[in-house]
Amino acid sequence: MFHDLVQWLVGTIGAWGYPGIIVLMALESSFFPFPSEVVIPPAAYLASRGEMNIGMVILCGIGGSLIGALFNYWLAMVFGRPFFERYGKYLFVSAEAMEKADRFFTRHGHISTFIGRLLPGIRQYISLPAGIARMNIFVFTLATALGAGIWVMVLAGLGWWCGKNEALIAQNLHWIAVIIVLLCSLLAFLYWRRWQARKLAGLVE
Repeated sequence: MFHDLVQWLVGTIGAWGYPGIIVLMALESSFFPFPSEVVIPPAAYLASRGEMNIGMVILCGIGGSLIGALFNYWLAMVFGRPFFERYGKYLFVSAEAMEKADRFFTRHGHISTFIGRLLPGIRQYISLPAGIARMNIFVFTLATALGAGIWVMVLAGLGWWCGKNEALIAQNLHWIAVIIVLLCSLLAFLYWRRWQARKLAGLVE
């Protein structure tokens, strides 16, 4: 089944070209359960054969991810916040909790969004709390682009070097995901330590 999907995607991306990458990655970055692991590697494989440009594959992958993330952000900001403001008390989400969420994303939204974009199972949904908290849109866009960029480049590298070998891609992707989770945990810890040090020094509230 997975092999057939990869074969179909290679053909589809080859036919649609770069717009196909943007559309599929935008879907992956929104609510649709469409894994980026079966979008970028086939495109990078085509690039390795000279049928596409690897730089454009990466740029389109990042662009599509950003479009999907901004869509989720907008959806959460327009519909999510009014919902919680009106019905939050019935869901045990108080106005105070909303204010705390706002303060959190004002202070830590950049690192939260960046790390969230790198973590499996979270990258598609980190835009939602950011939108509800109305995180600064420029900071959100930059953090999302950086996080998505790293992930897209990882997938492009796998597709370039592993070709159509789905088993080898899946095996390497598993270990890469583990390494990324560990690095993100370390980054979050170092950020927290730095924040605590600045707080003790009176540099932040």
